[in-house]
Amino acid sequence: MPSSLSATHQVDLRVEPVDSVLDLVEHALQARLDPETLVRKRRSLGARTDRDTWVRIERRRFDRIGDQGWNGTECAALLEGVARPEWHRGAAWREPADSVMWRADETDLLPGEPIGSSVLATDPQLPDAWWQALNASLDALAVQHTRRVATPDTVTITQSGVAEVIQRFLPVGIDTTSKQWQPAHADLNWANMTGPRFCLFDWEDWGMAPRGLDAASLWGNSLAVPALAERVRHERRHDLESRDGRLMTLFVCAKILAPDAHPEDPRLDPARDMAARVADSLQRG
Repeated sequence: MPSSLSATHQVDLRVEPVDSVLDLVEHALQARLDPETLVRKRRSLGARTDRDTWVRIERRRFDRIGDQGWNGTECAALLEGVARPEWHRGAAWREPADSVMWRADETDLLPGEPIGSSVLATDPQLPDAWWQALNASLDALAVQHTRRVATPDTVTITQSGVAEVIQRFLPVGIDTTSKQWQPAHADLNWANMTGPRFCLFDWEDWGMAPRGLDAASLWGNSLAVPALAERVRHERRHDLESRDGRLMTLFVCAKILAPDAHPEDPRLDPARDMAARVADSLQRG
């Protein structure tokens, strides 16, 4: 049964009717979805199946898919040494008469609950073993091989795009070229990891990116809890203290300090302070 959700207006799956989408997924994957476990986000849905697996469903416009296709979770099944849910099967289809694609991926259940919302307001008090597992997975990810390009916020990351975002912090003439590109999750936040046992999920946007993107993203999503942000910087210091890591820190700060940022966002002041420090260090070489 086709969905009636149109690409011509801003769709929020938290409030749109989605029964027809769920019916289609059940038919495609030959599995029953448990409505009691349904999780609704702005552009994705998720639910447990009758065979004790999890299905994530995402809606994306054509202009947010790109030339490399849209099978990040499936491609992530080949990653070695990274703690993630095992992928089983998937299905994709086009919205009839609209420039919209849907994709459903069935994976193992998570080993624990998501740690929180994408941006945390309190310290989750994670054990040292969790941080060790995070480091092991991110280090293993960085040495994988892929032709995919990361799409943070569903936008393909490019040298020119990074330069455009961070130029507000730097004088003309400062080189903003990223020298080291390596695989990144590209959506590293506290809603995409479990605890107290570490697992990293939602792999739709992973691919090659400048070194430090994941570390800077997690740091930025921790700024409302200073001790947590400092722990992230300590654990991922080899990335964040590199030249590319400093560029990615500016990239993340620029997003936090966007013109439409909420004036009471507790991350604003620490992001401004860090952006000034990093910009100064880049100018001094």
